Amino acid sequence: MSTVESLLRELRSEMNERFANHIAPDTINRYVNETYVTLHRTAHADQQLPDKVRRFTIDRLTALAQTTGTIGKPVPEVLFLCIHNAGRSQMAAALMAHHSRGRVHVRSAGSRPDPAVSASAAAVLAEVGVTLSDAFPKPLTDDVLRAADVVVLAGGADACPRVSGPRYEVWELPHPPGSDLDAVRAVRDDIDARVRALLTELTT
Repeated sequence: MSTVESLLRELRSEMNERFANHIAPDTINRYVNETYVTLHRTAHADQQLPDKVRRFTIDRLTALAQTTGTIGKPVPEVLFLCIHNAGRSQMAAALMAHHSRGRVHVRSAGSRPDPAVSASAAAVLAEVGVTLSDAFPKPLTDDVLRAADVVVLAGGADACPRVSGPRYEVWELPHPPGSDLDAVRAVRDDIDARVRALLTELTT
C-alpha cells in the first residue's frame, strides 16, 4: 500500500469515528479524498501536507455539520477571503483570533490559494505578537462559506459566490507589496482596526 493510500485510509477511519453521529460515511470519505487532492495541487512538496489535509478535512466536516445543524455554533463564525489566502485574509483571521480569544471562530480561504502564506505578512504580524506559524492557504469551499455568519471579502470580491445566510462585508484593502514592509505594516494596521470594530459588533 502506498504512503498516500495509507494516509487516506487512516484519515477516513479517524474522520468516520469523529463525525459518526453527524455525517454519513460516504460523505466523510469523499471529503477526505477531495481535501487531499485540493491541497496537493498547491502544496504537493510540503512535508506538512498530511497534517494540513487532516486539519482542513476536520474544518470542512465541522462546517458541513454546522450548516446541517448537527453541530452547533457556540460563537459567531467569521470567514475572511482574498484571492491567494496568503496575505490580507490570513492577517485578518490571525488578528481576529488573537483579539477575540475564543469569542469568535475564524476561518480563511482564497479563490486561487498560493502554496504558502506571505513571509512579509508573517513578519509584520510577528512584530505585534501574532503568529502565522500554523496557517496555510486553503481554497474556498461551499461548506465553509455556508457555515459563516459573516463573510469578509478582503480582496478579490468578484471571485466570491454569494449564498443565502451569511452577511457579506467588503473591505477595500490594497494588495500588500511583499518587498515593502512599511506598506505591509500599513495594511496590517488597517486590517487590525477593522477587525477590532467587527469584533466589538459581534460580541457586544
